[in-house]
Amino acid sequence: MKNLVLFDNVRLGPYTLRNRIVLPPLTRSRSSQPGNIPNDLMADYYRQRTGAGLMVTEGTQIEPRGQGYAWTPGIHSPEQVEGWRRVIDAVHAEGGIIFLQLWHVGRVSHTSLQPGGAAPVAPSAIPADNVKVFIETGPGQGALALPSPPRALTTAEVKELVQLYAQAARNALDAGFDGVEIHSANGYLVNQFISAHTNRRDDEYGGSLQNRLRFLREVTQAVADVVGKDRMGVRFAPLFATTEEDRVYLGLVEEDPHKTYIEAVKVLEEVGIAYLSLAEADWENAPELPEDFRADVRKAFSGKILYAGKYTPERGVRVVEAGWGDLIAFGRPFIANPDLPERIAHSWPFNPVDPATMYGGTDKGYTDYPAYQD
Repeated sequence: MKNLVLFDNVRLGPYTLRNRIVLPPLTRSRSSQPGNIPNDLMADYYRQRTGAGLMVTEGTQIEPRGQGYAWTPGIHSPEQVEGWRRVIDAVHAEGGIIFLQLWHVGRVSHTSLQPGGAAPVAPSAIPADNVKVFIETGPGQGALALPSPPRALTTAEVKELVQLYAQAARNALDAGFDGVEIHSANGYLVNQFISAHTNRRDDEYGGSLQNRLRFLREVTQAVADVVGKDRMGVRFAPLFATTEEDRVYLGLVEEDPHKTYIEAVKVLEEVGIAYLSLAEADWENAPELPEDFRADVRKAFSGKILYAGKYTPERGVRVVEAGWGDLIAFGRPFIANPDLPERIAHSWPFNPVDPATMYGGTDKGYTDYPAYQD
């Protein structure tokens, strides 16, 4: 067996993970309509991938305004909670550990996805550019579209959103999830509060970096109060741009990403959560996180650190052996290889992923990828 370090048992809060391999959040847009309800097809998908030490669901909107793409599941209605319960039962029957990713897209949405056709909500009324959302154009049909211009949240609405995150966490526990992860990456709502590009507020949630981190702090603490700090994680996506092309990433490349994200990590350390997930850019020739940043994250955070991006097993081993990380997530490889841990353990070849079936559709390109046949 190669890559032995990836198969160590790891303690994460109250859980002992069977290995360091993680199924990360992967939007697949297969929920049942109307209502964005998790279904039996999704239960089969997650059940197939329970060889992972930890599974984190696709981004799941905490409220109707949190949706930015067609057919993504929610966690705010009784029907959605019941749908997720079927998914979790299938995962737990195989001994899997599964966390729910709490998601609100903020300004990265379209009026056709918003209740009553309203404008998306955001820290400030600054439109999202350099990104497109996927909207429904007919039954089972969709197309890419530019996000609609957002409106700025009032201070009272920001505080209400903190409680909506807490309620979504309660719903996750009611469904049976083992824990939750807050999506604070990739230009979505929590990330929009952190970034000076998207947060031009003049109240307690804007201005200085510490004020821009206030929403992150309040949401993280509110969720920790519900699920327990040892059963939750937060995902960031710090980008260290090296070219102008790299800077075009939802408009959220910070002037000083090192300082911004180390201060954000300190917020998580103060709350005392179980893990931090760092999603690295995954396009060709994307910049890697600098070694001094990885080292400073390790110094600032005492919980487990999870890395995701264009990871190979060998690169994952290097990160663990260097002491920078504890868990390694594999995204696209896990889509096409439900038995990915076994393939890594035995150096078996990987199935290629079919990009045409990534978002929406049926079981094709979702639950029909074969396990390895020796």
